[in-house]
Amino acid sequence: MEEYLIIDAHAHLWQRATNPEVQPIPSNPSRSMFFGEERQMLPPFMIDGSNTAEVFLSNMDYAQVSAAVIVQEIIDGNQDEYLSTVQAHYPNRFFCCSLLTDPHTLPSTLYSLKGIALPGHRVKESLHTFLPIFKQMESNNQILSLCLADDEHQISEMQEIIQECPNLKVAIGHFGMPTTPSWRSQILLARNKNVMIESGGITWLFNYNGFPFPDATDHIRMAADMVGMDKLMWGSDYPRTITAITYKMAYDFIFHSDKFTHEEKKQFLGHNALRFYQFNENKIPKLQYIKNMSE
Repeated sequence: MEEYLIIDAHAHLWQRATNPEVQPIPSNPSRSMFFGEERQMLPPFMIDGSNTAEVFLSNMDYAQVSAAVIVQEIIDGNQDEYLSTVQAHYPNRFFCCSLLTDPHTLPSTLYSLKGIALPGHRVKESLHTFLPIFKQMESNNQILSLCLADDEHQISEMQEIIQECPNLKVAIGHFGMPTTPSWRSQILLARNKNVMIESGGITWLFNYNGFPFPDATDHIRMAADMVGMDKLMWGSDYPRTITAITYKMAYDFIFHSDKFTHEEKKQFLGHNALRFYQFNENKIPKLQYIKNMSE
């Protein structure tokens, strides 16, 4: 394992989830009422409803994940203030993104955080209304982390925006939603020079498979054949995905797959993210495997 640099291109942190649509269960804070249904939203060891950088770093160190990109989701509420402190305390481990939901309001942390996360699948406005912000990001050399709705309309909008902002760096989230009909169209956006695809949540999307997620590896192989493995990055969607699997399992299915060459695994698991997010390879830790007590 020592030869692999591993970077997580899609994870979440929050000090307190603030969205009223997600209500913790008083008797079990790792569970929440989500649109009227009780869900195990967090791993059961997260007993206070928080999802902090320190707990994540413990998971990262154990799983030998050197760095992580922190994106945001509307259902957690705006975490810009907390992520500003995380970025300041752990500048070499995290790349934190501000939350953007309103095309008329710039995030207050536009310049203190390194990128912007836009949950496009949850906004009502046309993506074109965000164009002035995208142009500003392009001039600032900031990265846009973007999740798209599973229809062709938003994808065509994004293609037009990419043509308007050819130097805007864009990471398409959730691996383009491979369980939807528009998946190939999202993947093909990566034919543009500054667009990448990250796999956050892919183990959730193919959870019905169980480990080692053969449908997930098939789709990663297909995407690599369409746009090249140098356009794809691993992401976990921590912490919700590790209610079903461990954090290490979120990438182990790639490590043990015979569908990818050694070089392709190196690209997908870390080196593509290292290049795209411009992590300093000399400052992120090289983590060694620690033997488990049960071994």
